[in-house]
Amino acid sequence: MSSQASPELAAQIASLQKARDEQAAKVSQLKSQKAESAAIKAEVDVLLALKKQLEGLGIVDPRSVSSSSKKAGGSANKSASAAASSSSSKGAAPVAYTLKTPKGTRDWEPLAMSLRKKIFSTIEEVFSSHGAVTIDTPVFELKEILSGKYGEDSKLIYDLQDQGGELCSLRYDLTVPFARFVAMNQTEYGNIKRYHIAKVYRRDQPAMSKGRFREFYQCDFDIAGVYDPMLPDSEILCILVEALDALGIDGFTIKLNHRKILDGIFDVCGVPADKIRTISSAVDKLDKSPWSEVRREMVVDKGLDEAVADKIGEYVKHRGGRDLLERLEHDAVLSAHPTASQGLKDMALLFDFLDVYGITDRMSFDLSLARGLDYYTGIIYEAVTAASAPPGFAGKDGGAPSAAVAAGGEADKPKKAAAAAAKSGGDDEVDESTVGVGSIAAGGRYDNLVGMFSGSKKPDAVPCVGVSIGVERVFAIMMQRLREREAKGERTGVRSKDVEVYVMSVGDGLLKERMSVAKLLWNAGIKAEFMYKNKPKLPAQFSAVEKEGIPYAVMLAPAEWNAESGRTVRVKQQKGKDSAEGQSQGDVVALDDLVDYLKRVGAGRNAVALKDRTRIV
Repeated sequence: MSSQASPELAAQIASLQKARDEQAAKVSQLKSQKAESAAIKAEVDVLLALKKQLEGLGIVDPRSVSSSSKKAGGSANKSASAAASSSSSKGAAPVAYTLKTPKGTRDWEPLAMSLRKKIFSTIEEVFSSHGAVTIDTPVFELKEILSGKYGEDSKLIYDLQDQGGELCSLRYDLTVPFARFVAMNQTEYGNIKRYHIAKVYRRDQPAMSKGRFREFYQCDFDIAGVYDPMLPDSEILCILVEALDALGIDGFTIKLNHRKILDGIFDVCGVPADKIRTISSAVDKLDKSPWSEVRREMVVDKGLDEAVADKIGEYVKHRGGRDLLERLEHDAVLSAHPTASQGLKDMALLFDFLDVYGITDRMSFDLSLARGLDYYTGIIYEAVTAASAPPGFAGKDGGAPSAAVAAGGEADKPKKAAAAAAKSGGDDEVDESTVGVGSIAAGGRYDNLVGMFSGSKKPDAVPCVGVSIGVERVFAIMMQRLREREAKGERTGVRSKDVEVYVMSVGDGLLKERMSVAKLLWNAGIKAEFMYKNKPKLPAQFSAVEKEGIPYAVMLAPAEWNAESGRTVRVKQQKGKDSAEGQSQGDVVALDDLVDYLKRVGAGRNAVALKDRTRIV
């Protein structure tokens, strides 16, 4: 543009540049929303017309998309990309990034990661103590592998765009990929105890504070292979109890049921065979919805006869232990049903084995437990706590509605709001104060899944049973407990970093001296650090110790370091400045004795020196 351009021309150019930039932003937004190609192309054409007008006025953009638009066969997406990039030309406003994580995901800060690391290691230790090996599978599977395995929840699967001819989806759980793995390697791994700790993905309605995410970890333990009845099942339940006890989860109950008993109940009540799975999914909502709402769903939404629904209601209200099993065994109609009868026999044997493991008192035989996933064929279970159900729903085992709620009323609102959100595409916000944590672990027997993949003539050629611990929900409970203790000023065993010793200087900087002491401790396997300053101030060093909760400080002072009798340091235990230890001057320790002294008082007690560590392979 000429420097002598008239004010009118300058104004026209400025107006066109502004319109171009706004149009480029519009194109970029349409592309990010994955709009129809035709819609994108229409807006790209508008953008190209604006750019052409500017070129006619002598304003040439070296990154113009004009040439791209003239190429035969050029796609709308390519044009949109080029057009959007032109907005970064000279004079355009800088890109304003939206600094947030996608909905249903979050970043994990150091303290949270420290707690999560302890949770994972605790669970892994329990799993490995029962003789399990671990595997890993791809984070995405062929779409056909995942399709049709999750009942009504199949709509929550994340499908990926076609990348070179294979339709793929992000894994929804770890169970189906495990069954696929066994089917592919049946000769070698047809009998296996395996655990797997990894991320899964669901387009669920997130409730972040309650541990419900769209990207989250599961910790699975499964046993595949042909064994005598109920032996693997009872050990899985034993493993679950041990893991939750090791994590310090108080007051949990494991709800038990059997799909064969449930299917038998539906059959004797008159549920048509083609409705059994959908009615099962409705019953599975009794842990968070009143019977009136579940009954309405069965009758109105799923077309079940009212009399049949009422018969189901008479069964699913029961829970107990062996007493309930005996009651069902004396039910002439149910016990005569061949499928239900087999389920009752399994439950009787299971209770015998649970008695041996001493965990029967942690179980609740609950006929309302249904588990909505299609692949379950036998025993099913869920671990719940008082925080599992929505507020106002907690009963004696965390999942039963109170008498007032059972009739409906206020407790219906969270469920109806969630249903409305689901119908609108799942993007409405949820009032998390109305949401419970949900089950913290769940699982069951799935005998036909491997056979389905392998195409075996015998569907249950490789029967399986397993459990999945929901780490995010366990984390939500434990993090709340940690915050409560911190608010009271209590110290916990969870710190952002595992450093045991902070090497500091008093008076002079003593930088190289601090570095040498830190290296001495590292060589001994003791976790240590120091401040990256030549001459750090003492208050700043103590502040770092206090902030990170580091238990020991090793202090270097010029007079003690350079003493004629030999180099010495002071070791001071850190329990807060108001404690007796905080008021003391610490213990004087010879440098040569420092490692042994620290190990005696607790720092690096189980540390292995670098020179003593064995090679991995």
